[in-house]
Amino acid sequence: MVKITDVARHAGVSPSTVSYALNGKRPISEETRRRIEASIRELGYHPHAGARALAGARSHTLALVMPLRSGVHLPVVTQFAMSVVTAARRHDHDVLLLTGEEGEDGLRRVADSARADGFVVMDVQLNDRRLPSLRTLRRPSVLIGFPAEPAGLTCVDLDFRAVGEACVEHLALLGHRRVTLLGSPPEVYARGTGFARRVADGFTAAADRNGLAAAVHPCEADPAAAPALVRRLLAEGPAPTGVVIHNEAMLGPLTDALRAEGLRVPGDLSVVAVCPDELAERSSVPLTSVAIPAAELGARAVDLLIRRLAGDPVAESTLLPPRLTVRSSTGPRG
Repeated sequence: MVKITDVARHAGVSPSTVSYALNGKRPISEETRRRIEASIRELGYHPHAGARALAGARSHTLALVMPLRSGVHLPVVTQFAMSVVTAARRHDHDVLLLTGEEGEDGLRRVADSARADGFVVMDVQLNDRRLPSLRTLRRPSVLIGFPAEPAGLTCVDLDFRAVGEACVEHLALLGHRRVTLLGSPPEVYARGTGFARRVADGFTAAADRNGLAAAVHPCEADPAAAPALVRRLLAEGPAPTGVVIHNEAMLGPLTDALRAEGLRVPGDLSVVAVCPDELAERSSVPLTSVAIPAAELGARAVDLLIRRLAGDPVAESTLLPPRLTVRSSTGPRG
């Protein structure tokens, strides 16, 4: 019969470290935990009943870390939260919602209290201060979003750089030569939020590749800001003939402001949005858009976390390709 000492020898650690991996009483590195779990599977080790009880003392609760920061669009964030809750229930898990900006302290508090078996983390920034804790906590995590250095983390997201590129490629194929991104609120870029920065990067790269004149304008999350931004855009020089809007909260105010300036969509201006399908479809002129697949991303994140809790190997990076749907708001440049 395989003993804990056999597992320790095979994994190159002490028996006490194997014990910590089984009962979770002390933190060990993720790399060491994975090595121990691989040895357990390869050797066919089965802990005795007491150790199994300790190892299986789970809360059957997942923590969803969703800080409600300024500049986020609550209805879209809620879609993500609901998708995580729905997917967790399919796996017989409840969800503990963490909405405060507690950062590392909040993660450690929940992990140390064993109130949750693992974390789904949202609103990921390029240089996120939570990353060192997520890499060392004895509870696994999955990020909906990618930091600048994702090595050693499990991340899933829409390929937002490809989103920006797809929007520009669509407008370029229609003959547009001057394009503008009306983007997320300024504070979202200032925080280094990954999805916003990557859309802007993809937009700029595709414009350069196609030889288009391009500009990026953040837009405050205030309906009163939309008319002023549109007037400034039109006064700065040759007006764009193609606009990409990546700001769900301002989608209606921006399209209204464009119309108030006498611009016909798509006669004078083609508009592409990055938003959930239902928002694009409800617009006064149905908008060509790249969808935000909140339901799929939430489900993927939960499935990855459940597999990690089971000790199964998972891909570190999962990027969903963009899906652009053509509607009435884009047309050929006359």
